[in-house]
Amino acid sequence: MKKQLIVGVISLLSFSMLHAQDENDEEQKGFKKENLFTGGSVSLSFGNNTFLIGGTPVFGYSLTKWIDAGIAVNFNYTSYRDYQLFNDRLRQTIYGGGVFTRIYPVRFLFAQAQLEHNFIKQKYLPPNNGTPVTQDRDATSFLVGAGYTTNRNPGSGQSFFYVSVLVDLMKNEFSPYRDNANRVLPIIRAGVQIPLFQNADRYNTY
Repeated sequence: MKKQLIVGVISLLSFSMLHAQDENDEEQKGFKKENLFTGGSVSLSFGNNTFLIGGTPVFGYSLTKWIDAGIAVNFNYTSYRDYQLFNDRLRQTIYGGGVFTRIYPVRFLFAQAQLEHNFIKQKYLPPNNGTPVTQDRDATSFLVGAGYTTNRNPGSGQSFFYVSVLVDLMKNEFSPYRDNANRVLPIIRAGVQIPLFQNADRYNTY
C-alpha cells in the first residue's frame, strides 16, 4: 500500500511537470526566478482526545499559473489522552519534511498532495504518576486534500492567504496525523504564499 501511494504521488508530480513543460514550450523557456515563492502555514487538529499544533515553512516554484510545487519542513506537537479507561497520556514532538504539489482548477481553489517523512520523539506518561517512557519513532505520510485562497493573482507579485483541509491516507500507526486508535485526524492548515523577485506591476512571469 505504501509503495502504491508513493508511486501515486510521483505520478502526480510527473503529470504536473509534463503539463507545465507543455505550457512553457509555447512561451519563453528556462528557469525564472520570479516564479519562486516562500511562505508557510500553521496546522491545527483535534478530536478523539487528541490535539495537534504545528508550523510548516515552504519554498517552491510556480511551474505554470495553475501548478505549484515545492518542499516543506514540518514542526508539530501532539498530545493524546485516554480519559475513559487508563487516564494515560502520550506527547509527541515531531519534525520532518517532504514535497508537495498544488493544482488550481480555478484561481481560488486548489487540490494538494504532499508526501512527507517525520521523525517523532514520544513521551508516554502512565497513570498514577508512573515513570515516563520516551521513544524515538518515524513515519511516512501521504497527505491529500483541498483548499481555498484569497486574492490569488498569478504573476502580480501579491501575496495571498489560503486555508486547506488534508488527511493522511497512509495507515502508519506512528503518523502524527492519526489518533491513538489509528483513525484519521483531519488537518486544518492556514497560511500565506509570498512570491519572490516579483514587482507588483509585473504580470507575465510564467
